Amino acid sequence: QWDLVCDSAWKVHIAKFSLLVGLIFGHLITGCIADWVGRQPVLLFSVIFILIFGLTVALSVNVTMFSTLRFFEGFCLAGIVLSLYALRIELCPPGHRFMITMVASFIEMAGQFLMPGLAALCRDWQVMKKEVVTKFLCRSPQAPGSIFPESLRWLMATQQFEASKELILQFTRKNRMNTESDIKGVVPELEKEITRRPKKVCIVKVVGTRNLWKNIVVLCVNSLTGYGIHHCFAKSMMGHEAKMAITHNFYADYYTMAGIALASCLAMCPVVGFLGRRGGLLLFMILTALASLLQLGLLNLIGKYSQLPDSGMSDSVKDKFSTAFSIVGMFSSHAVGSLSVFFCAEITPTVIRGGGLGLVLASAGFGRLTAPIMELHNQKGYFLHHVIFACCTLICIICILLLPESKNQNLPENIPDGEHYTRQPLLPHKKGEQPLLLTNSELKDYSGLHDSAAVSDGISENTTANGMKSM
Repeated sequence: QWDLVCDSAWKVHIAKFSLLVGLIFGHLITGCIADWVGRQPVLLFSVIFILIFGLTVALSVNVTMFSTLRFFEGFCLAGIVLSLYALRIELCPPGHRFMITMVASFIEMAGQFLMPGLAALCRDWQVMKKEVVTKFLCRSPQAPGSIFPESLRWLMATQQFEASKELILQFTRKNRMNTESDIKGVVPELEKEITRRPKKVCIVKVVGTRNLWKNIVVLCVNSLTGYGIHHCFAKSMMGHEAKMAITHNFYADYYTMAGIALASCLAMCPVVGFLGRRGGLLLFMILTALASLLQLGLLNLIGKYSQLPDSGMSDSVKDKFSTAFSIVGMFSSHAVGSLSVFFCAEITPTVIRGGGLGLVLASAGFGRLTAPIMELHNQKGYFLHHVIFACCTLICIICILLLPESKNQNLPENIPDGEHYTRQPLLPHKKGEQPLLLTNSELKDYSGLHDSAAVSDGISENTTANGMKSM
């Protein structure tokens, strides 16, 4: 429509770049806003403005207007994704958090599989855009207010007891509960604390922590590496040029990549259920590193031998190995990116969960941003790009061992709770073997040691800890 071919083809990549930059800024800003004013207002305003910008994008008259509006559309989309993710995590009990998150991922995958069919039926991107936004408009006006109330966990963590009391009473009326018997003791306790001022925290407070900021940084690097190297594997599988693609059909290539993502989500369910969050993330990162290193090293070796006249190897053998390693790499890197976001949502305290999620999702956006940047440079420096991310996978494998395990653990509510998450060993220690790191319960057992020693009168001043008299 706007003749974006030949010398103007770079404008297509600018439009992709604009959307991803909008997502990055949206995750960072809406995450902080969600911690300050709540998840529901962010969701409500994001839904309203994405409807406005979505309809306006469909009315774009040139590529400049289209790219600019796509930035704001990405910003609003980030607010919807982040607020819904935080609400899901804060609503579910510990044993169901991962299951509900995976259900949401499968619904997202279903939309991804349906999109090419919708595009084939509409045949005009402007018609498709208007149709999608119109359907969204018909179904969403009442959603933020009724289906998604404000997070009660966030209200309690930030000590907004007046709003907490109103929300609890609203739940009791809708569920036809007996206020006197079913929530006996809850409302009176809230009545005592209503006069207290709310305590809202910004993500900047993480800088003063000892363990929490390290966990968030590790997960940011994992998310950046997972989504960044995913593009390297995709380009290796599809080929740098159109003639090298595994198929010569856009829809076949699209469904191949979507199918790999679906298989990755399916594999995450048993792996994370058996190994936990940290073990699953470590396993998928090791697979990503192996696929990347084998693709970079082994394929170069095969390429050298294939040039020899009596080697019996051909370029087709190299292409088959490259495709196999790329499929494994896309499979595992998708799981790494998804698990990093979920892991961050579980170990970040409720008072700053929006900001923590914003940082990890923004890091994922930076990883995705490498795709349009490489396309703008006509894939120059592609090999170095892959080498850098392959080195990052090795660093991430070591850093993952420093993370705590959050499976079946209660969500931390404030920053001190998040600091109490300590690293546990991957394998349980043997009987009689003293663990290197103490658990939270053990730390609590020793918390009053000095107080009891100060109060105790049974031990004389010249008696040592093992009961021997000092000379």
